[in-house]
Amino acid sequence: MAVKIQSVTPNSYADNCGIQPLESLLSINGNEIIDVLDYRFYQIAKDMNLVVQDSVGNTRRVHFKKSEYDEIGLEFETYLMDKEHSCRNKCVFCFIDQLPKGMRDTLYFKDDDSRLSFLFGNYITLTNLSDHEINRIIKMHISPINISVHTTNPELRVKMMGNRFAGLALDKLYRFAQAGIKINCQIVSCPGINDGEELKRTLSDLEQLYPAVECVAIVPVGLTRYRDGLFPLVPYTQKTAEETLQIIEYFGNQCKEKYGQRIIYAGDEFYLKAQRKMPDADFYEDFDQLENGVGMLALMKDEVTYTLGFTAGYNDTEKTVTLACGTGVEQFMRDLLSNVTVKFPKVKINVVGIKNDFFGGGINVSGLVTGVDIINQLRGKDLGCKLIFPSVMLRREGDVFLDDTSIDDIEMALNVPCVPVNNNGEQLLMTILKD
Repeated sequence: MAVKIQSVTPNSYADNCGIQPLESLLSINGNEIIDVLDYRFYQIAKDMNLVVQDSVGNTRRVHFKKSEYDEIGLEFETYLMDKEHSCRNKCVFCFIDQLPKGMRDTLYFKDDDSRLSFLFGNYITLTNLSDHEINRIIKMHISPINISVHTTNPELRVKMMGNRFAGLALDKLYRFAQAGIKINCQIVSCPGINDGEELKRTLSDLEQLYPAVECVAIVPVGLTRYRDGLFPLVPYTQKTAEETLQIIEYFGNQCKEKYGQRIIYAGDEFYLKAQRKMPDADFYEDFDQLENGVGMLALMKDEVTYTLGFTAGYNDTEKTVTLACGTGVEQFMRDLLSNVTVKFPKVKINVVGIKNDFFGGGINVSGLVTGVDIINQLRGKDLGCKLIFPSVMLRREGDVFLDDTSIDDIEMALNVPCVPVNNNGEQLLMTILKD
């Protein structure tokens, strides 16, 4: 298979060897190059033998030596050097199926691409992996791989994922574990389906794969109001969230005793739904599942508390700021930031939980708040000198919300400067205190 070269970095190894744009890269050191994983893995070598092909099909060999890990200097049409692999499942809990019509096309694309798992931390279901890809991962020993498990009951996994091969795909999980590939697992827990006894079975099976399985995150299913014609699911209540938390904490405590590591964690949303006190930061050890919303609030609290001890140089000038967040964390943020106003009594912090009218249902997390809801619910209110909101509300590029509302749109509508902040307690505190 040939991968077309889009451009060549000036003065790079490739440029100095005369490789040209629009030529194709066939192999490196005898290894066929199919996509970004092949390219990045095989270009590490010091002694390089490339086979390239020109536009009329003539091939030639290019040889050069370089320092280990140096870039060759080739750029390709797409980052993956290939098309992104889409999901083949029809999961009963899929959030994309619950999106309203009329949003931008990229939001409806369901990826299930192992390469994105390694490069960006995306989770994959294993149903999309060919034998070639499995063997390649094992040969390259690429770790960690992030896997959406949901259940280790093969029949139930078929039902939950709407794919008759979903149960058989679990064999790939065990193959990776046997090969020593490190694995992070995710479970989307649905009341009455894969919780309770089924969750106990899954956690028991995954725990036995330690140390290959390094971490397991269990998060509650998210349900919007756009579920007409979809599988009937119910949200977690305080009672069912508490019952599920007890299972998760039991297995986590068992792992802590046996292995010295907790391994199994509940997403922060479970604690909020169960109206339970959030664990301290030490509970989460290395915070391996922050991107899954596991330990984010504990880390935020720890960072704010720590940073408060180093704010002696800041003047206690009179000001008002507003923090917009999801309703699920509204009370937590209000309690946390009350410590700031104790030390700086002239600083007033309005914490406003934005009700998610756009998605409705039981959606109350900050990451799914839309710009139109912020505008509608804050219009006409005294927001002070700035409006602060978590950057997770924005897409990866940091420019627009899920509904394509921009930061400029909100500033114009509310007549206040808007400041997105990362999930970082120090950054949040400094943003509040600085003029």
